[in-house]
Amino acid sequence: MKRTRAATYALLALGLAVLAPARSFADEPKARVQGDMDRALRLEIQRAVGTTKTKPATRLDARRRARDAGESVIAVLRSEGYYDYAVEPDVGEGDTPVAIVRVSPGPRSRVADTKIVWEGEPPDPQTLAAVQKALALPDGAPGRAAAVLAAEGRLVSALHQRGYADALAKPREVVVDHEDHTLQPTFHLTAGPLVHMDGLKVVSKGRTRPGWVQSLTPWKRGSTYDPAKVAQLEQRLRDAGVYNSVTVALAPASESVDGLRPVVVSLGDRPPRTLEFGGGYSTSEGFGVDAKYILYNQLGRADTVTYTARLAQIQQKLDAELDLPDWERPDQIFKVGGDIVGDDTTAYNDYGGGFRADVERHWTKTTYLTFGGAFDYVDTLEKDAVNNNGILVGEHLKLAIFSLLGAYTLDRSNDPLNPTRGWRLQVQAEPTYVTGDRVLPYLKLTGQASGYLPLDADGDTVLAARVKLGSIVGGDIPDVPEDRRFYAGGGGSIRGYSYQGVGPRLSDGTPIGGDSLFESSFEVRQHITGPWAVAAFVDAGSLGPTFVPDFSQVSLGAGLGIRYNLGFGPLRVDLAVPVDHHSGDPWLQFYLSIGQSF
Repeated sequence: MKRTRAATYALLALGLAVLAPARSFADEPKARVQGDMDRALRLEIQRAVGTTKTKPATRLDARRRARDAGESVIAVLRSEGYYDYAVEPDVGEGDTPVAIVRVSPGPRSRVADTKIVWEGEPPDPQTLAAVQKALALPDGAPGRAAAVLAAEGRLVSALHQRGYADALAKPREVVVDHEDHTLQPTFHLTAGPLVHMDGLKVVSKGRTRPGWVQSLTPWKRGSTYDPAKVAQLEQRLRDAGVYNSVTVALAPASESVDGLRPVVVSLGDRPPRTLEFGGGYSTSEGFGVDAKYILYNQLGRADTVTYTARLAQIQQKLDAELDLPDWERPDQIFKVGGDIVGDDTTAYNDYGGGFRADVERHWTKTTYLTFGGAFDYVDTLEKDAVNNNGILVGEHLKLAIFSLLGAYTLDRSNDPLNPTRGWRLQVQAEPTYVTGDRVLPYLKLTGQASGYLPLDADGDTVLAARVKLGSIVGGDIPDVPEDRRFYAGGGGSIRGYSYQGVGPRLSDGTPIGGDSLFESSFEVRQHITGPWAVAAFVDAGSLGPTFVPDFSQVSLGAGLGIRYNLGFGPLRVDLAVPVDHHSGDPWLQFYLSIGQSF
């Protein structure tokens, strides 16, 4: 025990030392900015001037840097509405030349007397009111160039949103009055005719069926042009994941028929098949490799067929699944599949096969409800007792298991493999009926939440935490089949312990599993340089013999990790130890995989 605690504290101390921010020396500014101005403007100017790692070699070099910096300063001042400025590039006195820019911003110009001039027929009165509201450039507002450009963009956008698809902005006029320090913009707009939409014109050399694309249309024939609905159709096609290119746009006015304009959908298929490989290693679970063979759009409705093979020390699996996006209605995915699987774990051995069907109802790409059902046939050997001679014995069962699934997933993080901000929530319920050599109905509930908090603007330091709870209601140990119980320990659970190594065990160390589960993790993730990052973490968890989670016998694991960003996600290497070492627990565990631990 003392040896393990000492090793743990040493490991955590090393982690804190690694995570401590190193002293860094800021680069020199290309030119020193002098003058009286507010803090926000000074920071903006300093960012525009930039920094350098070298000092000027000569006074001539310093003067060139000062002139370049002065041009950057003028660009910032004009964009922020300072038109009566004075900017003086100079070189400091002394033996070491220093580039200097003396800045006097002068008074800031304010917006005044904004006008909208219509070239041709103006739109209807309701649209005129909407355009005026979208202007949002009141007299007295700072005369920033960005604000003027943004206002013009809002005017055109308001026209498009009201059905004037051909609306555009003509060259604007902006008058700066240096006497009263005002900025007087005049916007010239052309509304064009009100546009009504027809059906789709699908352009594709691939296998996509035009009728299926037509079924995704979120508007009715003859309705007023709505760019949001056009964008919605484009996003639905992109989310299908079977196209290299998707373009959805209103046809030109010359293609109008009876006053209706079709929408042109251009689709470029991705390669019809891909082969993917993956793998991982941990000292508790051993090696594991995965291969996926994926076929795209074989049925001409953005479908995906995935064949998966997994070969690992604790599991061997063959799986096939068909995914049909926008099934029966838009934003709904139908998934049907089957598998043949064999598990060889410390707690049980089993093999069998199953069939499943699920429907995912999406509100956004990462917020969806899943409901479905599954049938599994399992031949299992439960390792549930030790006889008087100390030999592990168990019960050989042949079971048919029927289950339903209801799940809700909400992901508000910014990256699926390497999140630096946001949060996630997953909950699911599985009503289950077991028959065959054992008959038992029960309800399995699980829920997990995780959060990611950056401590700086770039997300170089991130605090990450998760908590997971599970409960089996209506089924007690040992009635619940061993392969359906909760287990804890290992790379995706409580690092530092072996796979299924947390919780109650038989006298020979064989895990029993639990009717309830509690897991939690806390990580400090620190970017070091380039693709390299490190992490320090603490995991905790327990199993309970009843459906109420047990917090009295919590096991702790702690460790350090190295991350190498591969571009699409990090390669993760973790070393962890059990804080409270018991007989049979490992002294150190090693994990290798892709993606953050949660």
